[in-house]
Amino acid sequence: MERIDPWTTKRIDISKIFKEFGMEKIDPLLEEIPVKHRFVRRRIILGHRDYDKVLNAIHKHDRFAVMSGFMPSGAAHIGNKMVMDEIIWHQEMGGDAFVSIADMEAHAVRGIPLEKCREIGIKEYITSIIALGLKPENAHIYFQSENFRLRDLMFEIGIVTNFSTLSAIYGFSGDTSISHMSSVLAQSADILLPQLKEFGGAKPVVVPVGFDQDPHIRLVRDIAGKLRRFKVELHDGYIRIRNKTADDDLFNELYKRIRGYGRPKMYQKHIDIFGLKDEDLNEVEKIVRQIEMDYGYFGFYNPSSIYHLLISGLTGGKMSSSNPDSYISLLDKPEDGAKKVEKAKTGGRISLDEQRKMGGSPENCSVYELLYFHLIEDDQEVERIKEECKSGERVCGECKKAASILMEEFLRDHQEKRKAVEDTVESYIERLR
Repeated sequence: MERIDPWTTKRIDISKIFKEFGMEKIDPLLEEIPVKHRFVRRRIILGHRDYDKVLNAIHKHDRFAVMSGFMPSGAAHIGNKMVMDEIIWHQEMGGDAFVSIADMEAHAVRGIPLEKCREIGIKEYITSIIALGLKPENAHIYFQSENFRLRDLMFEIGIVTNFSTLSAIYGFSGDTSISHMSSVLAQSADILLPQLKEFGGAKPVVVPVGFDQDPHIRLVRDIAGKLRRFKVELHDGYIRIRNKTADDDLFNELYKRIRGYGRPKMYQKHIDIFGLKDEDLNEVEKIVRQIEMDYGYFGFYNPSSIYHLLISGLTGGKMSSSNPDSYISLLDKPEDGAKKVEKAKTGGRISLDEQRKMGGSPENCSVYELLYFHLIEDDQEVERIKEECKSGERVCGECKKAASILMEEFLRDHQEKRKAVEDTVESYIERLR
C-alpha cells in the first residue's frame, strides 16, 4: 500500500486513494448539495468521507461545522485559496466556521519561530480569508499555540494514539522529533475541536482538503472512534449498541434511557434493540452521544471530509509555498501576478502551425487550470475555451493574455478588500484558555 506524505511536494495517484484507502466518490451526492460551488459543478471536488452526514444536517437545519487550517510557512497562494473558498461556501450554507493557523506544525516541521508564524498567519492567511468573504464575527479563528482547549484535547488524543499508528500512517521513524509527532495530534485536535461542549457539542464537521492531506483525516477518524464509549451498529432486523469502554454505571444509565425505544434487550457487553426501523438508527445514535456527553465524555461524530484536486504549479508539478515560481501569491503585485501567468507552462504544441492543426491539451495546461479553478465563474465560457483550445481555434498566447488580465483584476480587487479589513483582523482572533 502506498504511503502519502502530506508535507512533500510529490504528486500522488488519486485512483489509488479511492482503491486502497476506502474514500468514496462524491458523484452520488451531487444532487443533494444545495449550493453547488464551481468546484462541485466542475468535478474539482471528487471524493469524500461521510459527507452525507453534513448534507443531512444542512437539509434538516441542524448544527454542523466546517473546519480547516493553514500552516504559516510561507505566502498564501491561490492553491490555499481553494480551501478558503470551501470554508466560506460551507459557512454560507449555515456551518459554524473554524479556522486554525497551524503555527505549532510550522514551528515543529519547518523550524519557523512562533513569533514569525503569528506574523505570517495574520498577514497572509487570516486577512485574506476575511477579505475573500468569511464572516469573522460568526467564525472561530485561532493559533494552535494560543489555544489551551486544543492542548487539553491533544492530551486526550495522545492517550489513545501510539507510535505504531503514526508510523504506519506517516512513516515516522526513530529519527522523527516528538514535536513533529505532537503537531499531528494538534491537527487531530483542530478537527475535533468544533465538537466540544463549549461549541455546542457533538455535530457533523466537514474538513475540506486536498487529496494529499488524507492521512490526517484517516488518523482523526480513527481517534474519534477510540474516544467513544459506545458503538451503534445496524444489523439485520435490529440495532446493536456495543459497550466499548463504558463502566457499569454508564452502561446501566444508557439502558434506562433507551428502554422507551423498540424492544431493548441488555446483555453483558451490548444492548440489542428490536422493533425499530433502519431510519431510527440516527435517533438511537443521538441518544447514545448525549449520554456520553452528559457523563463528561465527547460523543464525537467521525469527522467528514471532501477532497479537491490540487491546482498545478505554474512551472508544472505541485504548487508549493516553498517554490515561489510555482505559485501566485495573494499578495503579489497585480502586475507581477499577470507576468507570472504569461510565463506559465501551457499544454500547447511545439509550433503555432502544429497547434492550429492538432489543437492544444487543456488538461495539461496550468493557464487553463487558473481559468477553470479560479478566474471564470461561467461554466459555459470555460467550456468554450477548452473546446477552442482542443480544436486549435485558440492558441496559448490568447489564453495567457486573457488569464493574465483576469488575474491582475482579481489580485487588485482582493488586495483592496484586504486593506478594508486589515485593521480589524486581530480583534477576531480567539485565545481559548
